[in-house]
Amino acid sequence: MRSLGDQTVDELGGRWSILHRQKTDHVKLDRMLERLPDTSGLERDELLNRICRLVFTHAFAEEAVLWPALRRSLDDGEELTARVEREHQEITGLVARLEQTPPDGSERAGLIDQTVALLRQDVRDEEDQLLPRLQEAVDDRTLRRLGVSWELVRRTAPTRTHPIVSRRPPGQTLSALPLSLADRLRDGLDHTARRVPLPARPVLVSASDRVGAVAEWIEQLPPLRRGERPETHVPREER
Repeated sequence: MRSLGDQTVDELGGRWSILHRQKTDHVKLDRMLERLPDTSGLERDELLNRICRLVFTHAFAEEAVLWPALRRSLDDGEELTARVEREHQEITGLVARLEQTPPDGSERAGLIDQTVALLRQDVRDEEDQLLPRLQEAVDDRTLRRLGVSWELVRRTAPTRTHPIVSRRPPGQTLSALPLSLADRLRDGLDHTARRVPLPARPVLVSASDRVGAVAEWIEQLPPLRRGERPETHVPREER
């Protein structure tokens, strides 16, 4: 069983294969993580935002398309995907704490280091174990079909932390549209706020916060918890 990192595009099933799509995102993530220690201030904040947007859309598409395929294809698929879902939940929790930490907070550097280490472990688990198992179980045509579905979901997925939403369908599927709209509106407002003159920023920040409050309300809707596993359940006191 060979790691995805050691395989060519053709060996992975072609450009549209889910395996090639995954590996491409992992390479982008690795490059950004390599740059992170050399940045500071606004540049670091921008890079962290880009990392989070890549990670959360990537993970959402995995949970909607890829992990269900693994569970259908492998006898131990339930156990394998439950483990990576726990990793995703840990990453979400760390990023949520990071977002609440002041830029000059003493915890910030440690939270970033923990997040980077967990992201690298998640990539290794996927490329060295989970995805090669899928490769052995299905043909290239199936890999390409999964790749197209995964890409479509990734391009329309939520871009921010939503730790209390189920990581499995049907709750995960139901959350996609409303949370994606809210997240992408906030992304646009926050991006603009970082670039406009200082007097105009509070208006945009306030608007982003209001959209965030709507997203938090959406997260609380009971249907979005359907399909949730005990491993990724967030106790009420931690929400």
